[in-house]
Formats: sequence, structure tokens, C-alpha cells
Amino acid sequence: MKFLDLAKVYIRSGSGGNGCVSFRREKYIEFGGPDGGDGGRGGDVVIEVVEGLNTLIDFRYQQHFFAKNGQPGMGNQRTGKSGDDIVLRVPVGTEVLDEDEETVIADMTEVGERLVIAKGGNGGFGNLHFKTATNQAPRRANSGQPGIERVIWLRLKLIADVGLLGLPNAGKSTFLAATSNARPKIADYPFTTLVPNLGVVGVDNVEFVVADIPGLIEGAHEGRGLGDTFLGHVERCAVLLHLIDGTAEDVVKDYETIVGELEAYGGILAHKPRITVLNKIDALLDEEREEKRAALEEASGGTVYEMSGVAKDGVTQVLRALKAEIGADRYRQKAAEGGDEENEPWQP
Repeated sequence: MKFLDLAKVYIRSGSGGNGCVSFRREKYIEFGGPDGGDGGRGGDVVIEVVEGLNTLIDFRYQQHFFAKNGQPGMGNQRTGKSGDDIVLRVPVGTEVLDEDEETVIADMTEVGERLVIAKGGNGGFGNLHFKTATNQAPRRANSGQPGIERVIWLRLKLIADVGLLGLPNAGKSTFLAATSNARPKIADYPFTTLVPNLGVVGVDNVEFVVADIPGLIEGAHEGRGLGDTFLGHVERCAVLLHLIDGTAEDVVKDYETIVGELEAYGGILAHKPRITVLNKIDALLDEEREEKRAALEEASGGTVYEMSGVAKDGVTQVLRALKAEIGADRYRQKAAEGGDEENEPWQP
């Protein structure tokens, strides 16, 4: 499935139908009076959050969404049919932005959430509506209210509990593949990961979602590499997992590069809880491990974990540290294998 996290959409709600000027014409009835009906309402443009989507790729192939217009009123006091609504189905975590791409109209984070982004126009009144005691044969009717036409942006921010950060080839995708059933592309060259990946990770009978994003490089906030646009996908995370390549010459510089990019990005990312991990320890001697770990602890001012995603050494300790940072309301309990069925008496 192709990934797209930003889409420009043109929408227009339906216009209301015109009211009708009509009079009752029937044999032997001299003064039938007005019987023109009202116009129907125009259709709304609705945005709805659905399950099973994790990309906005559908909006690359269709950018225009126009609701149906209401039908005009008719004689014999018949109201026109209202126009059908048009529904834009988006994944969980979609932000709706105005045309300036800055003003947030809505942040849709719950399945089933609906937003009427453009309301349809009201139908016009027929001449029956204007009948009074002093004007029993009105010859005027209202036109339908025009629909709303606007341009909006849809921006997807994936909802995960843990966000993976690091330079290219720091071992982020390897960690995700080693701890979950996700199968991201893994290779020995920079920017192997081009789009975010999600995986469900389990430890100590609880599960949480981990998001792997493309690597950051120095100057990413200025557009170098793949830029820092993918950082929006970890804004909703409870904790960030910062992986540092232990085989790098200067691990402290690598650490400071990522921290500097987070601060340059702004917002709440720089202040989120962050767990620092020295990765690829299977390729280091014991002396090198201790030396680089001590340097990182001095630079970060906190605990630095050691791990090898390939050898799965120290992975469980890192997962438990992540679990401690994630709120209990965010992860879910694993279903007990076998359940209580084994304790129940056998029945034919």
C-alpha cells in the first residue's frame, strides 16, 4: 500500500433547490390558491473516521468532492428532494486544516467521529409559504441558498505509543522487526525507510504500538535528507525511543544532532520523555561499550540502555523501560493464552 500523509482536497456542498410558484387548477374550483412547494436542502460534505485505513492515498486520485444539489419545489405542495451527502473517509489521526495549511479545523482521533465540513444550502420557500390573509395569491418564491465551496488540507499523524528516532542506519527498522510482526525494509544503506511503519510490540502481557519513521540528519529542519515532516507522526506518542548507532565514531555528536533537530522542529517533541539506547553492541568490544555508554550518559544526563536488535540482546529491558513510561490507559492487556477454558470442567 502506498503511503500519503498530506492531501489537498476541493469540496463543495450542495445548493438548495428553488421554491416553486404554482396555483391549484381544478375544475369547479374558482380560487384554488397557491400550492408551490419548497426546494430541497443541498447535501453536506462530511468527513468520517473509519477503521482499516493508515494512508490518505485515495485522495491522490480524487481531489474534488461535490455534494448533490437539492431539487426545486413543485406544484401540488410538493417539496423538492434533498441532495445526498458526500462522505470523505479518513484514517484515525487525521487533522483537517484550512487552505492556509496552518489553521487546524479539527483533529479526528476516534473511530466513528464525524465532522460536517461544509453544510448544504437551505431550500427556497415556494409561494405557498407567502400566503397571508391580505395576499392570498402571492406570485413570488425564494431561490435556494448556494452551497459552500472551499479548499482544505488533510494531514495524517499516525497514532502510536512509542516513536523511534535516530540517524539513518541506526537500527530503527531492525528493532521494529525484532519486536513485532511488522516487516519493514532493512538494508545497509541510508534512508532505507522512506515512509513510517507501525508495529504492535508485546512485553509482560501488555501490548503497545511503535512507530518507525525515516531517519533524521543534521539540517533536516532546513529540508536536508527527507526533511523533518515525518516527525509529525510521533507527536502523539507518549515516549520517544532514541537509538544511537554504537559503531559510529562519535556517538555524542549523533545524539546531539537528533536533539538539535527536535528542538528546531519545535512544539512538544523536545519536551517528551525520551529513552536513549546504544544500539549494535554486538559489534563492539566491552571496553568500547563502556566508554561510549559513559559518554552518552554524560551528554544526556540520564540512563543509557544497551541493546542489539539483531542479536536481541537487551531488547526486553528496553521494552520494559518503554512500558514504564507509557501510561496504563494507553496499552492493552494481551488475551491470556488458553484463557479460563482449561479450568472449566469437561462437558460433552
